[in-house]
Amino acid sequence: MADGTDRGGARPRKTQIVVVGGGAGGLELVRRLGARFGRKDHDIILVDRSRTHVWKPLLHEVAAGSLDANLDEVGYGGHAARWGYRYFNGTLESIDRAAGEIVTAPLIDADGAEVIGRHRIRYDWLVIAIGGVSNDFGTPGVRENAMFLERRADADRFRDRLLNACFRVNVAAQGGQADATVRVCIVGGGATGVELSAELYNAAKGLRTYGLEVFDDKRLKVTLLEAGPRILPQLDEELATAAQDSLTGLGVDVRTGTQVVRIDPDAVHTKDGGTIDADLIVWAAGVRGAHEAAGMSDLEMNRLAQFVVRPTLQTTQDDRIFAIGDCASCTLPGQTRPVPPRAQSAHQMASHVFRNLIAGMDRRPMTDFRYSDHGSLVSLSRFAAVGSLMGNLIGGRMAVEGRLARLAYASLYRMHILAIHGRLRGIALILVGHVNQIVRPRLKLH
Repeated sequence: MADGTDRGGARPRKTQIVVVGGGAGGLELVRRLGARFGRKDHDIILVDRSRTHVWKPLLHEVAAGSLDANLDEVGYGGHAARWGYRYFNGTLESIDRAAGEIVTAPLIDADGAEVIGRHRIRYDWLVIAIGGVSNDFGTPGVRENAMFLERRADADRFRDRLLNACFRVNVAAQGGQADATVRVCIVGGGATGVELSAELYNAAKGLRTYGLEVFDDKRLKVTLLEAGPRILPQLDEELATAAQDSLTGLGVDVRTGTQVVRIDPDAVHTKDGGTIDADLIVWAAGVRGAHEAAGMSDLEMNRLAQFVVRPTLQTTQDDRIFAIGDCASCTLPGQTRPVPPRAQSAHQMASHVFRNLIAGMDRRPMTDFRYSDHGSLVSLSRFAAVGSLMGNLIGGRMAVEGRLARLAYASLYRMHILAIHGRLRGIALILVGHVNQIVRPRLKLH
């Protein structure tokens, strides 16, 4: 029997809203729905394969060891109890539109034992918010040999491999190998690649005080590859140039106009015939829908395995199903390109679907989504920050660098905390975060 169905007429049927994916958009949406409706007449269910949430734009800091995700993650179970929704630990396998149910795959533990079998969950309204993955563009060897920063598990794995490489180099240097270095190659000159490059040097500068006596940032060699003519194409060219100058000053070897054609376990091969030897390879180029998404349903998908939605954010073939965030492809009236896959897009889409769900349940017309570009900000760890701000407060577009950009960047995460925790609890957690920055170690080495 599907979860949430009537049992012999013993209780009235509740309106069941299922949100699949507890990322920035999905988690904010279930909080708002739970706070609005509670559990009396509505059953709000969040389905996610993980048990905790970490804001995706912070994963590069988790990967470098600069952020302890245990302090910043949100447990779905506790969050659900506080805000009046239910959490189900599972992975979306398929959508049965005829039955109005989703099917989740069996949950298997680390030892291969089944925890929860294949499960069916009824929905009156369904919101797909499963996020996206890096686009490998069919490049040979990427899935097998490169690492990604898509989930916390990916960031933890990268950090473990990075630290092991640093320890090996430290021992080699102590043994007299003067040229021992940790070689990291990052493919993709967007925000993730650029921010990770800078964060690695921040971490390397602090390792000597954590037991690696002869290791410092001079023993780190980072190569950043970008296929396009410049890094950070979402920023003005002047700001992108400033960011590249900052990276170069740190020691990053930035190579633009460099297309990757193959990745081996310890080397990256480029179209111009070059080879970059590397101990760690990170792929941070492009965004597409999850590889398994195309087989989940008969809903319309684009070539990147994203769900095609109308301006109301409803899927083109089912009015009861919405899609938001990186897994959605939404081209608004008068536009030629879809809404960009950014955290601010997911946040705005969550707010709009919240309003449209209320309208739909009240049998009122739904409204079209309007995307507002608030600009882009990129943090170069503690060294610098660049970006552009857009909005009514500044009357258009304004380039920002230095301290102002760093303050604006920090405010993004504070806004996310307020969105998923509410104002009072959110402010308290922000204050706790400031205390942790003072009393906790600078690096997480375990």
